[in-house]
Amino acid sequence: MPATATEYETITVETADRICTITLARPDVLNAFNDQLTFELQDALKLAERDDDVRVIVITGEGKAFCSGQDLGELKERYVPGYVPQLGPDLRKRYNPIIKRIREMDKPVIAAVNGVAAGAGCSLALACDMRIASEHASFIEVFIHVGLIPDSGSTFMLPRLLGLGKAMEMCCTGEKVSADEALQLGLVNRVVGANELSDETNRLASKLAGLPARGLALTKRLLNQSFDNDLNQQLEAEAFAQETAGKTEDHHEGVVAFLEKRKPAFKGR
Repeated sequence: MPATATEYETITVETADRICTITLARPDVLNAFNDQLTFELQDALKLAERDDDVRVIVITGEGKAFCSGQDLGELKERYVPGYVPQLGPDLRKRYNPIIKRIREMDKPVIAAVNGVAAGAGCSLALACDMRIASEHASFIEVFIHVGLIPDSGSTFMLPRLLGLGKAMEMCCTGEKVSADEALQLGLVNRVVGANELSDETNRLASKLAGLPARGLALTKRLLNQSFDNDLNQQLEAEAFAQETAGKTEDHHEGVVAFLEKRKPAFKGR
């Protein structure tokens, strides 16, 4: 399938072989979020979710950083005596739609963390379904250093990924977590050399893109629900999802291919 690209100013988007790669492209400020980047990322994720030719989404950063969080340079003129920021409405308008779309969409989303992921940039990486980190990657919940709380889903994702104690430490100390430590903690799925990040991410994305799309979607949904369901609710959710998956063309193809001892040709239906 030929590559296609959509034009934005603060991100680049390229779709090839059923993989949509979204690259944060403000390398001069370590891909920090400004208003435009958040809205362009919202739009790109929405379009990728709705595109039937896209099976997997990859989010990464241009240059030496993944994302350094909110662009504080934009705030210099605002933070004067008497200024009262309205951070709640800002989160609801700019950041929360990004996190909700990643978590709620059926398609798997991979973060290729090429460098520092700080603040809302860390939250963005955590919201993705899987994370592959460069050896130069790091994760920092910097909010406490400016008197704020971790937002954009960090307080939801970190306890689920790390457990309460380590999540508390990471959020309250604001200390950097290296790529190797992140792997030991289970914060990332794998760590690779900087020069291998693109190829390794593409291998994983290609593998997912070739699997039954409906099965992946139902699996993601069940894993998300598992934190809120009790055992009986989860068993019933599994039964309902399995009934749905069993009626797909891909299930039939998978069984027939197994019986015929050949590689299945899944079509996402």
